[in-house]
Amino acid sequence: MTHKGPLAGFAELAAATHFSFLEGVSSPAAMVEAALALGHAGIGIADKNTVAGVVRAHVAVRELAEAAKETGTELPAFKLAVGARLVFADGTPDVIAYPAHRPGWAQLTRLLTTGNRRAAKGDCILHLSDLIEHSSGLLLIALPPTGDQQGRLAELARACPDRLWQGAMLHQGSADRRRLAVLSAVADAAQVPLLALNAPLYATPAQRPLHDVIRCIGMGETLNSAGTRLAANAERHLKSAADMARLFRDFPAALQEPARLLARVDFSLDQLRYEYPNEPVPPGYSPQGWLETLTLQKARERWPDGVPPKLMALLVDEFRIIAKAGYAPYFLTVHDIVAFAQGRGILCQGRGSAANSAVCFVLGITAVDPSKHNLLFSRFISEERKEPPDIDVDFEHERREEVMQWIYERYGRERAGIAATVIHYRPRSAVREVGKVLGMSEDLTTRLSSTVWGSYASTMERQRFAESGLDPDSPEIARLGNLVTQILGMPRHLSQHVGGFVLTQTRLDELVPIHNAAMADRTFIEWDKDDIDALGLMKVDVLALGMLSCIRRAFEFIETNGGHSYTLDNVPGDAPPGETNDVYRMLQKGDSIGVFQVESRAQMNMLPRLKPAEFYDLVIQVAIVRPGPIQGDMVHPYLRRRQGREAVSFPSPKPPHDPDELKNVLGKTLGVPLFQEQAMKLAITAANFTPAEANRLRRSMATFRSNGGMEYFESKLVDGMVARGYEADFALRCFNQIKGFGSYGFPESHAIAFARLVWVSAYLKCRYPAVFAAALLNAQPMGFYAPAQIVRDAQEHGVTVRAVDVNHSAWDSTIEGGEVQTSVGVERSRDTSRQRPSTSLGTNGLVLRLGLRQIDGLRLDAATRIVAARGDTPYASVEDVRVRSGANV
Repeated sequence: MTHKGPLAGFAELAAATHFSFLEGVSSPAAMVEAALALGHAGIGIADKNTVAGVVRAHVAVRELAEAAKETGTELPAFKLAVGARLVFADGTPDVIAYPAHRPGWAQLTRLLTTGNRRAAKGDCILHLSDLIEHSSGLLLIALPPTGDQQGRLAELARACPDRLWQGAMLHQGSADRRRLAVLSAVADAAQVPLLALNAPLYATPAQRPLHDVIRCIGMGETLNSAGTRLAANAERHLKSAADMARLFRDFPAALQEPARLLARVDFSLDQLRYEYPNEPVPPGYSPQGWLETLTLQKARERWPDGVPPKLMALLVDEFRIIAKAGYAPYFLTVHDIVAFAQGRGILCQGRGSAANSAVCFVLGITAVDPSKHNLLFSRFISEERKEPPDIDVDFEHERREEVMQWIYERYGRERAGIAATVIHYRPRSAVREVGKVLGMSEDLTTRLSSTVWGSYASTMERQRFAESGLDPDSPEIARLGNLVTQILGMPRHLSQHVGGFVLTQTRLDELVPIHNAAMADRTFIEWDKDDIDALGLMKVDVLALGMLSCIRRAFEFIETNGGHSYTLDNVPGDAPPGETNDVYRMLQKGDSIGVFQVESRAQMNMLPRLKPAEFYDLVIQVAIVRPGPIQGDMVHPYLRRRQGREAVSFPSPKPPHDPDELKNVLGKTLGVPLFQEQAMKLAITAANFTPAEANRLRRSMATFRSNGGMEYFESKLVDGMVARGYEADFALRCFNQIKGFGSYGFPESHAIAFARLVWVSAYLKCRYPAVFAAALLNAQPMGFYAPAQIVRDAQEHGVTVRAVDVNHSAWDSTIEGGEVQTSVGVERSRDTSRQRPSTSLGTNGLVLRLGLRQIDGLRLDAATRIVAARGDTPYASVEDVRVRSGANV
């Protein structure tokens, strides 16, 4: 619907979303859609001291336009203004700020960063002087002042001539006319125009009850006790131009000002241009030139007799694609970070889609050779889609902070920040908080929340109430269920991502506001992964992995005790067979306590069924015990084929197509698709998908459980396979298996990277059980098992374990006596009636001494004093320990 006449250009310019935490209740997309449905010429999204929701609004406008284009229609002219509602700590009335252009956006984000950095996490402390300092390029709407605030409006008007409006809202209160007259006089005195607003906090009137609940959560009140602190009516919704005309009939000029302000907004988030850091590029080189030089130099060092031809062909092709996309600085930046860690002796390994890249492999970012595993580079980067690459690198969990602080030092706080994570309401928290607002007892809400299945349910099902002994048809219980369902998925607050860094060449705080994190010396931006992806920003995931800490400690123990000097790259692999069979025999028995990724009960039960005998079996082992393959009914068919109880078959297409095309795609997994890459290859090979379409299929697999969207791909894949001569039933079965992945599909490249760590940790457990147990104990907390279980398992593998001793133990567990050997012995369990062939090497003379850290309640500082004071003179008594060390024992 559109409006003609003087209000044809009306737009609401003070819309808040649920990113005004505990105030707004509608999503940015819902506000955009409602404004379009009302025929508005645009909308201004302005949340409280944040721009956290504006990317969602931007994406909503873009997707609505794309959807209209696909149906042959055209979206009406619609302008999105993105800004923030500034709330001050010095008595200044709230001000809504919209950037008029790109420099204005930089001023707004720097202003918000200033307020965020002087406050604790979650707060923003702004003063009028901050706004005046950063007001260049900003269009400002002052919200209604009270009393002595009016003088500040005049001060702001003098500082920002011709860029300030006095906002006015009428919410059907008894004093509306009088208040509007006062505001008009205030605006006249400051010589600024009056601008009509409704300042909606929700898209439709039906959301008013939800808004009341959200406000009560924020105030810590119940609905009964909140009283007049809640709105008197449901007027804070997005209103039509006609409704606004009725409200402001005595001040028609105020209705014209939103269009005038909107016409001056010449900024869109599409204007944000990302610039990669250039620190890693030496003088005289372009980023692309240096990437190619560095990669080929490392390749020649690694293969002095010649780079393998298949790998070299991959490098040449990747260089071409990277150059075309302009991503060379990204690869160099990640290599720079990895090189720093390696130089400090910090174990790290790239995983995920980075393992699809030969460049990443040669540069040492990942240990996975894509030429050996036939991995798709298009899973990582493609020529068709305009998406930045995304590399995840795991670092030792105990030393990752060294890497993170080095990144801050190298790029500066104004150029480096961790991505945000939006913390949403989940079933348990929603039930507790809504129940409290409704006045329900804590016992009742605890009983209800304990029945909620999973952390990501989208509704509060009736049976959950019945399980708690409640009547689902009771009006109060039905009200609770309805409100909980509405609040699920709403953002509660911002937190920091586990380690996704955004790095820029220019100031990051002119791209997005920066916040202080709760953890000291950490800062994060207020956009999350989805926002970053939508705007094409670079993100490097600097992640923590406990097993890398364990492996590094084990390597150090082995070298210190006269053994081999191991790295992640030189731990022996599958060949020669006689060298490694003992490791697989151990795994085939489900003997995997402490082994990375295969130590859960489900994995331990699968190991004897799968019976891994080579590296790729570990890749499958990592991936198969996952919700995706289980829900897609892939596990049992694979096991039946592996065990010879079902024939391995590969249907063929009609000539002239390659009769073995499916075998080439699914051969490694016996005709059963287990990985996302296989789904993509299947679509490309058997259904004529382009690589870009296959990538859309992958993305749809990752979101369809919540958003739908697989119907298009079902018809395209099934029809495409049938057209090549496959049976319709087989094609549909393939699609249903792919669909079964849902949001749990596991990338093959990810599984291969993890399988490498499975092998290394299993090798250590098998060959060096005392060392592995000590390293596991020192890397705690991690994994599924308590220290007592790790100790018992070590004893069952023939390890002598000595108890904690104040005269011998360090803080960490240590290895005592002997040298690391590589001889096969007999492994005895604590139960002497059981003997089994030893799979453990390196136990000769080695004893595991438990560390002081195993004593409950003993702090590191006290243990450090005890060890230092002990020196070469043993303690004689507990009193001697207390006197000499000063520790409180």
